[in-house]
Amino acid sequence: MDKTNKRSTGSRYEDMAADYLIAKGYTILDRNFHDRTGEIDIIALSREALVFVEVKYRSSAKAGDPLEAVDARKIQQIRRTALKYMHFKGYNPESTSIRFDCIGITGSGINHVENAF
Repeated sequence: MDKTNKRSTGSRYEDMAADYLIAKGYTILDRNFHDRTGEIDIIALSREALVFVEVKYRSSAKAGDPLEAVDARKIQQIRRTALKYMHFKGYNPESTSIRFDCIGITGSGINHVENAF
């Protein structure tokens, strides 16, 4: 699969994740925020927190659980990028409640893990 097809597939499942979050009452603030430290798929507000969401998709169980792809390196990258986002948007990390969620999407549905790390 070439890079364009991967991005298109990723966008489709990120759209699905965003719709899921909206239905749960979240407000989507940004999508695909990136800088040189990394990228965050979805940034949303829930009642109590600024939420940074990583979205992973797998076409079948044979490919493994999509959430297994969020390893220690990816977690560090997301955390660094979240701090950059907060600085860029004027959020105070000391006084802003934040959360890191993961959404795994497979043929059998959506698995949303709040406070994943």
